[in-house]
Amino acid sequence: MAFSELGLPKELLIAIEKEGYERPYPIQMETIPAIINGKDLLGIAKTGSGKTASFVLPIISTIRKRKTLKNRHINVLVIVPTRELAIQIETVFKLFSRSLPEKLKTLAVYGGVSINPQMIALQNVNILIATPGRLIELVESKAVHLDQVETLVLDEADKLLNLGFKKEMDFIIRCLPVKRQNLLFSATLNEGVENISQLILNDPCVIKIGVEENDIDAIVQKAYTVEDSKKGPLLRYLIKESEWKQVLIFTSSIYKADNVADKLRKNGIEATAIHSKKSQLARNTALEKFKSGDLKILVATDLLSRGIDILELPVVINYELPRSPKDYVHRIGRTGRADKSGEAISLISPDEEHHFKIIQKKMKKQVDIFSSIDLV
Repeated sequence: MAFSELGLPKELLIAIEKEGYERPYPIQMETIPAIINGKDLLGIAKTGSGKTASFVLPIISTIRKRKTLKNRHINVLVIVPTRELAIQIETVFKLFSRSLPEKLKTLAVYGGVSINPQMIALQNVNILIATPGRLIELVESKAVHLDQVETLVLDEADKLLNLGFKKEMDFIIRCLPVKRQNLLFSATLNEGVENISQLILNDPCVIKIGVEENDIDAIVQKAYTVEDSKKGPLLRYLIKESEWKQVLIFTSSIYKADNVADKLRKNGIEATAIHSKKSQLARNTALEKFKSGDLKILVATDLLSRGIDILELPVVINYELPRSPKDYVHRIGRTGRADKSGEAISLISPDEEHHFKIIQKKMKKQVDIFSSIDLV
């Protein structure tokens, strides 16, 4: 199937071709026509499946036909759990809406930065992407009104619920008009997602495109046993001996992320740490440099991983193991995305060996383990 068969306008088809998209991914084939036809939708799809474009493209296509609303009243509201994801989705909306003859204004709002510039920027916005807390602040300040929203998107609904946004979500939904289109996307279908889907969705089209936890076959996994004190030298050896264009390294704490990045820089390897203690400007800059290829190595904590979405990221390295097997699968899922191959490497200290056995058992996959003695 081609994009031209999905009911998208000519201007968007030109933009899609310009960006190098050859054919739609499975989720795009199913969601785009349903959204264009005004259906409510529940999409269960793994991260990296092409999900963002699956709602961005039909929303851009249909918003052109809608009436112009009063200032500070928005047509489309997208709610996300993290600021990084908000910025990522804003980028995709702006990328494709540039091709339209009509002017379409998209804005992402989130906490951790001054609210005043966001209040000013909310003039004549059509599409708003927001984290729940900052959105409520803006509503209470009357900087934005939600009573004429025509399409609501909840992206990564499982994470929204896991991060404890239930009270905020209840408040936001009460501010919305009863009659609207609702689009809910989640990587998993747990009890919380089922409950919220029953609350907001009306006769939805249900689309399931795989599950993130089970879709790791495209990722080559291996691990090295290493003393904790020698993880740094082993990491530097692997980076210097390999020809990776980009490397995403995960640590389990802010302190360790900073420490690993500092040690790499001291040894002549450019690297930047990204975590919740960094300023929003620093985080945005680091992500943009990494996505563009200007920064080779990014060291991140789990909290920030949702905004890191690169189709051809070649390798992920677990400098430390995460607490849960689900977090491990989510980490390595940053590579091997959307039918691309990838590599995941874990550095396993003696204290982590038992936990790594549990991770392998939970994901039902045996990982090749090598000794690092001859390497460092």
